[in-house]
Amino acid sequence: MSEQNPLLNESSLAYGAPDFGLIKTEHFKPALELGIQEQLKDIEAIAQNSEEATFENTFVALEKSGQLLNRVQGPFYLLAGAHTNTEIQNLEEEMAPKLANLSDTLFLNDQIFGRVKQIYEQRNTLSLDEESIRLVEYYYQKFVLAGAELSPEQKERMKTLNEEEALLCAQFENKLLIANQKGGLEVSDSADLAGLSEQDIEAYKKEDAGKTSYYIPLLNTTQQPDMASLSKRETRKKLYEKSITRTEKGDEYDTQKILIRIAEIRAEQAQLMGYKTFAEWQLQDQMAKTPEAARGLLAKLTTPAIPKAKQEAEDLQKTVAAQGDSLTLEGWDWNYYAEFLRKEKYGLEEKDIRPYFEANKVLEDGVFYAAKELYGISCKERFDIPVYHKDVRVFELFNEDDSAIGLFYVDLFKRDEKGGGAWMGNVIEQSHLLGHKPVIYNICNFPQPKGTDPSLLSFDNVETMFHEFGHALHGFFADQHYPSLSGTNVPRDFVELPSQINEHWALHPQVFANYAKHYKTGELMPQALVDKVKKSSKFNQGYALSEFLQAALLDQEWHSLSVGTTVKDVKEFENNALKEFVSELPQILPRYRSSYFLHIWGHGYSAGYYAYLWAEMLDTDAFQWFEENGGLSRENGQRFRELILSRGNSGDLNQFFRDFRGADPDITPLLRHRGLID
Repeated sequence: MSEQNPLLNESSLAYGAPDFGLIKTEHFKPALELGIQEQLKDIEAIAQNSEEATFENTFVALEKSGQLLNRVQGPFYLLAGAHTNTEIQNLEEEMAPKLANLSDTLFLNDQIFGRVKQIYEQRNTLSLDEESIRLVEYYYQKFVLAGAELSPEQKERMKTLNEEEALLCAQFENKLLIANQKGGLEVSDSADLAGLSEQDIEAYKKEDAGKTSYYIPLLNTTQQPDMASLSKRETRKKLYEKSITRTEKGDEYDTQKILIRIAEIRAEQAQLMGYKTFAEWQLQDQMAKTPEAARGLLAKLTTPAIPKAKQEAEDLQKTVAAQGDSLTLEGWDWNYYAEFLRKEKYGLEEKDIRPYFEANKVLEDGVFYAAKELYGISCKERFDIPVYHKDVRVFELFNEDDSAIGLFYVDLFKRDEKGGGAWMGNVIEQSHLLGHKPVIYNICNFPQPKGTDPSLLSFDNVETMFHEFGHALHGFFADQHYPSLSGTNVPRDFVELPSQINEHWALHPQVFANYAKHYKTGELMPQALVDKVKKSSKFNQGYALSEFLQAALLDQEWHSLSVGTTVKDVKEFENNALKEFVSELPQILPRYRSSYFLHIWGHGYSAGYYAYLWAEMLDTDAFQWFEENGGLSRENGQRFRELILSRGNSGDLNQFFRDFRGADPDITPLLRHRGLID
């Protein structure tokens, strides 16, 4: 079978990259099943080892276990997110409970936990280095939080719940993907798209049996970017309603019953573990530690965000009147009139700046350039690595001394078979123990090039590209012995620090001047326009923050339910959870409503969506250090690489931050960055 299935042998390509020229969908199921079988054998060998428990025969053995499964899961989940099909979706749902069961077989194993606990209790008397001690503590906490100390009956119930939850999460993700694909707005007359560029209208054009129509696809978020440009109010309203009801139509892609059941399962899991709520259980290994700490941060931001957003709403209502319209501002109007106000205040329109943000130029002359200036790395494109789609580009990264770092896949443009949003992932994680250099990908959903025109980005898109490469740098600069502690394997409220701090370099004068050039003429963006972009960076921040805070609070509310609490109506639950915002700011819905909140139901941010704001507190404070110490420089970049980016989860993350910043994080730079204080 190994001769017929390329997944069963180590790849001969550079860095062990998967050979997408050979891999077929039908290869995944047997490879995943064999990978599970082999890891079960590894687990059994550790559990039945008759020798005295040692760090080597327990923890190192755990780190070396499951190598085939890891090798198969890397490309499988890359394709499941970025280039999926019905067979992959079905297999994802089939494998989810099996993989959950595999995890339980390890972390609910009495014999292995006994060995882990014994070494954990002796860890400070053993001759272990700092990272090895961290690995012992990491595994001990992971076992305990998984339920290793539960009774046999409780463990069986936990296994049942884990398998059901895993299946439901996979189903949620797949239903949402199809709902996004099918949920967009179709109009028959191009006049309904007045306000959009000719390029956008042409991109949305569909020809079917000689009939022409126009279809606007949905992005993950509640607000759709085109609502800022569509001048016909009825079209804006229809698109808005399509967005917020995409998974609430009572059809086969409705996710409401699934998410309610997931919330019930998680409440019972937490009760089994002896915690009051799922949030309390899940935050034990995060930087915030408690729901109270997470909610405390949200409260500190809600207090100034609501009055700022209310003032913005009043300003927009005046803008409505100034345009000669008599309407009352609604959610589908906000971004449209915000564009008028932005033009009035800053003389800036989105259409004026897009020609200066050509996608590949932003990548190479912006994102890669900033990384070279800060970290001395170079990114050289490779054309000999097979890819899974023609849009994908592959780069090899090198240090200043020409030593190889790893391999980077970039998949920038929106496709129907790709999940929404943007993300980073590892095909292969860095590990000195396993001799692996990282193979990493960034997935985005930017506009497809059309005809001879390239993909032109909004500045939000630009920041997204910098953001995702910040995650990639965290993975590329990893310098860990053990894969479990490598790179981005850190708490959620720390993992966004490297990504969000990298966004700051998008507006740095030296970096900006290197990539913000007109796609036709190559001319630099005029300084007057540059100034407008920078001055407008704090515009509409009350809205943006309120939208985000509602999503974070919604996440906390769902994961603060107790066993026996019955949610009958998702919309009613949302209104009760967000009653302060609903009464004060009815025009602003959460960035993600419950029924399409993929982060918390399918992507591991359950009870952790607050993490973006926690990490923003870290990144704005850390970036202030850069500004206080000379800004963009190799010396500063090297310091950040050594003290933050290269450390993974190999020690106390709070101490890592203190080592870099010289103090505990301060929320003041975040408030200033958001324009909430002067």
